[in-house]
Amino acid sequence: MVKSSSSRPEIRVVAGPALVLRGNDIDTDRIIPARFLKHLTFDRLGEHVFEDDRKEAAASGAVHPFDAAESAGAAILLTAKNFGCGSSREHAPQALYRWGIQAVVGESFGEIFRGNCTTIGLPCVVIAPEHAAEACALAESSPATRAVLDLERSDLRMGDRSWPIQLPESVRERFVTGRWDTLAELHSAARSVRATADRLPYLNGWTVGAHA
Repeated sequence: MVKSSSSRPEIRVVAGPALVLRGNDIDTDRIIPARFLKHLTFDRLGEHVFEDDRKEAAASGAVHPFDAAESAGAAILLTAKNFGCGSSREHAPQALYRWGIQAVVGESFGEIFRGNCTTIGLPCVVIAPEHAAEACALAESSPATRAVLDLERSDLRMGDRSWPIQLPESVRERFVTGRWDTLAELHSAARSVRATADRLPYLNGWTVGAHA
């Protein structure tokens, strides 16, 4: 991630270890269980990402990918089909992001989930099933391999392998220019917003424009 001259983060390349999470149709209820939605802030949600799945794995003597030692410091999550389906809770991408995930690569995504991810600067990109299988196999066999998701080149690279990724052009452009940050966009146009607000009667006791 790089900073633009306007201090908005331009997300052009995400790089780091990849974490593989197998299985289709992983919904937002699994990503962050409903009992954690009562938190007043998102700050500690990363601690509870996949909480129930992780506990279930531990109870059976297995290790969930988010608890595996080799997953520490992972930046890119490799998933399968329809990741983030189910309820529209914005806590799900927040939990992933605050755990440390900076991008998600999968075969397909829940549409609302992907939109919520874009809002917080967490790219969700699509990769072909056969390429997803190759990337997951490489990441699992060699966890230390650095993965590079390049939004400008529209590809995912690991070692000497490279696979094309798909992202709607309008969304890709928002990431690489920093315009995904809607709050920063609003702040950058503060004068125009103020001028518009000053012309609206219902924001000014209905005195503005009363005699127009």
